[in-house]
Amino acid sequence: MHLPVLLNEVLNALAIKENGVYVDGTFGYGGHSRSILAHLGRSRRLVAFDKDLGAIHAAQSINDGRFQVVHSSFVKIQEVVHELGIKRVDGILLDLGVSSLQIDEGVRGFSFRSNGPLDMRMNTSVGQTAEQWLQSVTETQLEEVIRNYGEERHARKIARAVVMARTKCPISTTLQLAEIITAVMRASGYRHGSKQHPATRTFQAIRIHLNQELEELSLVLPQCVELLNPKGRLVVISFHSLEDRIVKRFMRTKANPEGKLPRKVPLTAKEVQGLFHPEMLLIGDAIKPTNTEIAINPR
Repeated sequence: MHLPVLLNEVLNALAIKENGVYVDGTFGYGGHSRSILAHLGRSRRLVAFDKDLGAIHAAQSINDGRFQVVHSSFVKIQEVVHELGIKRVDGILLDLGVSSLQIDEGVRGFSFRSNGPLDMRMNTSVGQTAEQWLQSVTETQLEEVIRNYGEERHARKIARAVVMARTKCPISTTLQLAEIITAVMRASGYRHGSKQHPATRTFQAIRIHLNQELEELSLVLPQCVELLNPKGRLVVISFHSLEDRIVKRFMRTKANPEGKLPRKVPLTAKEVQGLFHPEMLLIGDAIKPTNTEIAINPR
């Protein structure tokens, strides 16, 4: 059974109005969307986005005239919402990263625990697979991706091992790649008893790179601010430090625009007014799951 993360916290943070219009930027398998619909009035609207065809298929089970799902990355949120005739919305939810169900489907290639083809694309209808990318990427480029997106201190050794391995045999499955990484990590002193699998950070890095996750996140956040009604809510669930950092920096900048004031540059009265009138108000601190939720849903 799929468990939506931080469900009650999300609903509270969105402060759902019965007559509001909302966007779920990452439908997944619909736990958040279904709960938002349960709080909306009969004539209101929820638009959901997802680039995963599996999620779009799952959304067909929601037979509700107030609901519409769009097969697209949320990076096009402003364009698509306007095309649907919606000028402004009252709340936007972004639930970032890969879902548990995507990880559980071995054929998707996200997991290092079950064998499957090295795909890792969230939208399987476009782009390179992880296998194709690993066959052509240079050692330097691979090292940069693993270090920057996986924050893996053994990035150089892993990149070298992958490039050497592919000269002997194409790396086409998740377990092939995981075994190469594990051998490097153990030779570097990685403890077998660690809670985190030795391939975790490298798999994360390749997935983030292939799906342009951080680039799309940086592009969607300003669009969300443009789309929100006054007192509208933007709620973001993040799962690792890289995306968390982007979200926090963006929100703090929008809430404290004085920090953007350029030095020794003349400004018009209108520009000064814009700098000193924040576009967002931060409500409370970042919320983490309770121990009870972690126990029920360890992932």
